[in-house]
Amino acid sequence: MRESDNNHMSAGAFHQENFRRRTRYTIVFFIMTILFLVVIVLNINMGSVHISPGEIFRIILTHGGADEKNVDIVWELRLPRILMGAILGGGLSLAGFLLQTYFENPIAGPFVLGISSGSKMIVAITMIVFLSRFSHVSSWTLVIAAFVGALISTLIILLISRKVDHMASLLVAGIMVGYICSAITDFIVTFADDSDIVNLRDWSLGSFSGSSWGNVAVAFIVIGASFIMVLLLSKPIGAFQLGEAYAQSMGVNVKRFRAAIILLSSLLSGCVTAFAGPISFVGIAVPFLVKMSLKTARPLVVVPATFLGGGVFCMWCDLIARMAFAPMELNISTVTAMFGAPVVIFMMIRKRRWGA
Repeated sequence: MRESDNNHMSAGAFHQENFRRRTRYTIVFFIMTILFLVVIVLNINMGSVHISPGEIFRIILTHGGADEKNVDIVWELRLPRILMGAILGGGLSLAGFLLQTYFENPIAGPFVLGISSGSKMIVAITMIVFLSRFSHVSSWTLVIAAFVGALISTLIILLISRKVDHMASLLVAGIMVGYICSAITDFIVTFADDSDIVNLRDWSLGSFSGSSWGNVAVAFIVIGASFIMVLLLSKPIGAFQLGEAYAQSMGVNVKRFRAAIILLSSLLSGCVTAFAGPISFVGIAVPFLVKMSLKTARPLVVVPATFLGGGVFCMWCDLIARMAFAPMELNISTVTAMFGAPVVIFMMIRKRRWGA
């Protein structure tokens, strides 16, 4: 009788805990969705030309409005920039999550490990070479160049990781790789005085400005496909989080899995750098905040939440970058560092890892 009662109580406790977990997930996703919609409206509403929320919805739904000028502002300037911020922010956060999984360290991220700087260097070289010979550089060319740069930096970090025993040493090495790549990029930009690449310096500092629908389409295809592939890897990622030996016992081909993680994180961080330049701390701060809010590290839940949270974070930071000292615009990395760096400091002080 007692055994039956104990089993009944255990089953009841399990169902109650499961209900609480699902409720928490639902609340977090609901809040992030509301924030996502609110930030979109605020980004379209605020600027040198004020557009009311009612007119915003009318313009978006009907592609028209009382004022043609407002229609052009929404469709040609603000909406592409907002969507680019959402897509790239989600991709950068997802890249950070993958790198943290690979290195088993919550402070690993594309910016800290120098991966974004490697992408920036190769994209800068590509832009200079192409624009000196042609009048245009396609979005796909920039994405491929950024991917190559990210992959080179990642492989260098992996080689260093075989020689050092402590993650702190690896992070320092990543920072040094980033400084070297940034120094080379600055040297290139300094001597790139051609009028065709006048915007190269602004891009190298990080910004969502100048986004076009063509860029949005390319970013959506690349990052959308990468997002789907990461979701498909949710089960192997969850097994790998419990240890390499456990993942192997569950039938995960660890070598192929590691290669897939490196390729996807490089593609995601490279795509972000190609269109917006290097953006700091998003890949570290957002995954941590998402895991803390959900109180889980389960990939099937964390992956979409991280993507959504990264979009909200970057759109919010972009709004501050545009409006804080308008008409002067801040670099997006300046704002993301203001909000992301304190989160990283908090992580280091707390030293707590959230389990699944």
